[in-house]
Amino acid sequence: MQAYRASLLHFHADPAFAEHAHTWIEDGLLVVENGHVKAAGDYALLSATLAPETPVVDYRGKIITPGFIDTHLHFPQTDMIASPAPGLLPWLETYTFPTERQFGDPLHARATADFFLDELLRNGTTTALVYCSVHKASAEALFEASSARNLRMAGGKVLMDRNCPDFLQDTADLRESEELIQRWHNKGRNLYAITPRFAPTSTEAQLAATGELAQAYPDTFIQTHVSENEDECRWVGELFPQRRSYLDVYEHYGLMRPRAMFGHCIWLDDTDFARLAETGSAIAHCPTSNLFLGSGLFDIARADNAGAMVSLGTDVGGGTSFSMLQTMNEAYKVARLKGSYLPALRMFYLATLGAARSMRLEGSIGHFEPGAEADFIVLDPRATQLLERRTSHCDTLEETLFALALLGDDRAIRATYAAGALVHERSA
Repeated sequence: MQAYRASLLHFHADPAFAEHAHTWIEDGLLVVENGHVKAAGDYALLSATLAPETPVVDYRGKIITPGFIDTHLHFPQTDMIASPAPGLLPWLETYTFPTERQFGDPLHARATADFFLDELLRNGTTTALVYCSVHKASAEALFEASSARNLRMAGGKVLMDRNCPDFLQDTADLRESEELIQRWHNKGRNLYAITPRFAPTSTEAQLAATGELAQAYPDTFIQTHVSENEDECRWVGELFPQRRSYLDVYEHYGLMRPRAMFGHCIWLDDTDFARLAETGSAIAHCPTSNLFLGSGLFDIARADNAGAMVSLGTDVGGGTSFSMLQTMNEAYKVARLKGSYLPALRMFYLATLGAARSMRLEGSIGHFEPGAEADFIVLDPRATQLLERRTSHCDTLEETLFALALLGDDRAIRATYAAGALVHERSA
């Protein structure tokens, strides 16, 4: 058993729809036992219940929250982040596909996976929904590296059997994906995601096989892209003229259900948003990527009105930062450009409990209820000179969190814990 003293913040509900959605304890204590939360409450009350020999780590002046959850990013694109291109499709051809070619080499895949996970932890991300490459070795590398750190990670090998380079093309035979599911899904803290890249790179035969695999393993995740870019949407319309919309392609093949995560969702209509809500599917909003590639502005108010679940994704390497704080920064600005407003409390909810709910993992992560897995981070509101100056004038929790979201980055992550173990620490 170990205890951590700091201000505590976690959520019970979405602040956009509930008045008392969060718990904030100025002088709090988080008690962890065997990798799980034992208790979270006021220091003065809870400390008196500890055995005298229980160590207490003193993080006073800092904020402990559940670890961030990134619901959309690509680990093979780590080395091509910030690559220039005039749009999504040429960016894929020029940078993405040549970079992913290297992941047939298990040594390269594992070295990149190690760096990728360390970078996530440095930025306070303890769970992610990850795209690998088309190579089985890339998924093996991710899960091996995740297991070594005892992280709650989900991922899967990409499926592509057309409209891609020959060196990345697979088939409608999904035996490799099924073998990966059987080896890694729910083994330790690993989770598997069935991963068609996007509709244009899968034949109807592969999409049909993907739907059958998803039906055979209903507790796996499904992840793909939808309606990211207008050129892409027109292309899908040409490839699937019989379908009502881009999203309808996935629904036709049985790929909309709980634990299905759709990246971007910019160019959807009202029927699409309604179907996301009705099927229990979720949206990964990726603002840094959408701005970088000029794809468009996601309308979070429209998603909210439809009752669709929303979370945040960095979308590395189309996204330009591993930091969920920087992703909040851009999500706030995108919302303003679409005529809505994202309070800081809502942004932190989307990156913690909101993401856990979108992934149907709220029973395990994203909060500090007793029994939850002890994945948490220590945020430092004085991590930089500018943050220290700004937060010294903050009068409310909302102001402090807003400053962290708009001015923070990896330097604001003082420490990261996974299953109660320290997995990253920034020197004071």
